Amino acid sequence: MFRAQWMFELAPGVGSSNLETRPCRATKGSLLKAADTKGKQELAKEEKARELFLKAVEEEQNGALYEAIKFYRRAMQLVPDIEFKITYTRSPDGDGVGNSYMEDNDDDSKMADLLSCFQQQLTFQESVLKLCQPELESNQTHISELPMEVLMYIFRWVVSSDLDLRSLEQLSQVCRGFYICARDPEIWRLACLKVWGRSCIKLVPYTSWREMFLERPRVRFDGVYISKTTYIRQGEQSLDGFYRAWHQVEYYRYIRFFPDGHVMVLTTPEEPQSIVPRLRTRSTRTDAILLGHYRLSQDTDNQTKVFAVITKKKEEKPLDYKYRYFRRVPVQEADQSFHVGLQLCSSGHQRFNKLIWIHHSCHITYKSTGETAVTAFEIDKMYTPLFFARVRSYTAFSERPL
Repeated sequence: MFRAQWMFELAPGVGSSNLETRPCRATKGSLLKAADTKGKQELAKEEKARELFLKAVEEEQNGALYEAIKFYRRAMQLVPDIEFKITYTRSPDGDGVGNSYMEDNDDDSKMADLLSCFQQQLTFQESVLKLCQPELESNQTHISELPMEVLMYIFRWVVSSDLDLRSLEQLSQVCRGFYICARDPEIWRLACLKVWGRSCIKLVPYTSWREMFLERPRVRFDGVYISKTTYIRQGEQSLDGFYRAWHQVEYYRYIRFFPDGHVMVLTTPEEPQSIVPRLRTRSTRTDAILLGHYRLSQDTDNQTKVFAVITKKKEEKPLDYKYRYFRRVPVQEADQSFHVGLQLCSSGHQRFNKLIWIHHSCHITYKSTGETAVTAFEIDKMYTPLFFARVRSYTAFSERPL
């Protein structure tokens, strides 16, 4: 530009007034033309990036992840923030449900309640839309062809009488239709009735049966409560009188609750790795297990307590024919039971995973006289709290449906 202006000034017959106007006009025109060209290039680049990004979305929906990554990378190289500049005109799920994308602001508000959002997308009154759509075309009958009543019966069977609601939550992650079925209020109402009985007729102060089951204090059924006790015991004195042994005693208490009101208690020195798998069901063959029943009680101080009565298994002694001709002193028969009181608490991030001892007593009732002797054990440091441990590989479909 400097050289052109210098040559223009050297040209004969050029006035001083033209020296100022003509170069300025030429400079402004070139700048406007360059800005226009740059704007068109940016628009073309953004349009190309948008096409590549939408192509990547389509490939990802079709399952071609490797091709989708290549298109995503090319689009991001052209425009790094192309993801936030796209105005969608079709459904992102590619399943035919819904014909338009939701706006960004509306999306956040609707996703706050997934159940209502999914119910709007899947309308059961329409004959075209079904509960769920098969991912791949097949000649076999899809599960969505079943009536709604049969599907709900299958869901109740997953929960079963053991209240395996953890498997129900895993089933709800399959698709949006299963998510809606897993939130059916009737399933959660039956679960609440099985846990609390007649005391949960009203929902107040909870908004749903599912919220009541998750928030109201209760014992957990998908695992075992474990307490480890360690103490030092003095041994027998040696013959020379100068040495007395001391023994460190360790043992575990295992308590397993069931939804029907039954409870299993086991006291053994064996570690949880070998004992917990045996306590998955009530049909265990361990002879040292005590059986009983329990109930929940909520006091005025809003503390939930668990009261259990545990009895020993009755052993049938075989007849001893060796001493049948001798007169033996009859042994007085008695029934022995343990009465246990526990307070339900939460510890850490888990809920209802801690039981604190309140009282522990032994009741012996003699059958001949009907008298009952009660021995109350002092709750000391040996009665450590019981912490919850989940039974892994917990099998559903174990019993009849809910």
